[in-house]
Amino acid sequence: MLRALAAAGLFLLSLAASAQVASPYAIEHPPWFAHSFLDLREDIADATRDGKRLLLYFGQDGCPYCARLMQTNFTQRPIVDKARQHFVVIAINIWGDREVTWVDGTRLGEKAFARQLGIQFTPTLVFFDEKGNIALRLNGYYPPRRFEAALDYVAGRMESRHAFGEYLKGVVKDEASPTLHAEPFFLPPARSLARQPGGKPLAVLFETPYCSACDEMHREGFQRPEVRAELSKVDIARFALGELDQWVRALKILYTPSIVFFDAQGREVFRTEAYLRPFHLAGAFAYVSSGAYLKEPSFQRFLQARAEHMREQGKTVDLWK
Repeated sequence: MLRALAAAGLFLLSLAASAQVASPYAIEHPPWFAHSFLDLREDIADATRDGKRLLLYFGQDGCPYCARLMQTNFTQRPIVDKARQHFVVIAINIWGDREVTWVDGTRLGEKAFARQLGIQFTPTLVFFDEKGNIALRLNGYYPPRRFEAALDYVAGRMESRHAFGEYLKGVVKDEASPTLHAEPFFLPPARSLARQPGGKPLAVLFETPYCSACDEMHREGFQRPEVRAELSKVDIARFALGELDQWVRALKILYTPSIVFFDAQGREVFRTEAYLRPFHLAGAFAYVSSGAYLKEPSFQRFLQARAEHMREQGKTVDLWK
């Protein structure tokens, strides 16, 4: 059984009582996680019938690395799309009491089941093949690029051809930034977000560490002169997705980067989810700052008109650059 540990994600259960970071909320799972009677024989058969594989996520409330998995990995669209396309994902609470039927017919509570599989870290993710054998096991938190590589490895049925460690070395060349990027146009952290009559609209950017789309937005999108010109017309606040949990829940932020725009009365008027190329990024800010959203409810139509106007002025418009 593969025990490649992600050092950043080690979370010893034996230290849980003393070292675990308390959370005021239970850790929510994505709504597309499967609901199951936890008969793994049926779950594997159903997944196989649909051309998928079973993935068990072992977690616990208050586990910071489980929260990172949910808030960072499972908010990035490429990862979400691959997970939904290739896997049936079921959550197991290592302290839970629901009955689990193992592949040999043995029935155990979740706690006993976790012990039987030797779960020592949360999160632990166990991938099964079509015969109920473990194809891959990830002990601890894997940052998005490595986690996505694991999804590709199991979805591609590569466990019989390559050791995961060797495969990982060949496909993951670099990691996304482990820290958030600072920008001079962000509002100071202590600044009130309350809007004043006649003031600028507010754009609130939600992102996470280890988000390659966030890195690209800062590295490329925010550096373009045409984007910078639009940024100056709004106030911009930035938060990590794990901050302000109640507000994030109310806004239903699922992907990073997400930008939520508010008018001068503090009402949400528009949002973007996931990374946009510079033309669309500048267009999103212009759509709100100009008030165009009040007259044109279709952002795509606004972009088409904006592109046509730019061409009439002799400017080159490339939607992908």
